[in-house]
Amino acid sequence: MLAETICSAVSAAGLGIAAITAYRKRFLTATRILAYSLVPVGLVMTGVVQWVSDIAFKPSVWIGFGLLAAAWLLFMTTRAVERRSGSTRKERKAARAAGSRAAVAPAASSPSPASVAGATAPQRQGRPEKGQGAAPGDDFSDIEAILKKHGI
Repeated sequence: MLAETICSAVSAAGLGIAAITAYRKRFLTATRILAYSLVPVGLVMTGVVQWVSDIAFKPSVWIGFGLLAAAWLLFMTTRAVERRSGSTRKERKAARAAGSRAAVAPAASSPSPASVAGATAPQRQGRPEKGQGAAPGDDFSDIEAILKKHGI
């Protein structure tokens, strides 16, 4: 009831200001003020003001708004943590795709023989037998290729 009275008073004041503005021969501005002053009365007549006042004074509605705010806060927190860790959905998807394919050196046109042999034959557990150990220079060749690719 109070909200309807306030809206009616605001509309009446707007109509008075629009009349004064029209008297000063500013018809475009007066029409704009008239349009703004009719909005509160229109909201009262359509029932929007009653609906808003019913929502504003119910505790269950405020609890709902609190839950929505908590959900939004959780979403934003997870996004901030995800950005700081540098792992986005695209990066994780690319890492999974790269893990499923055979390893290829950046400048190579085909997979290295070690990765092809490892992909086709199961690797043995335990120590390598005599003569089957990797050459000392091969251990770091992949790392060197990555560093060269990035100019380090």
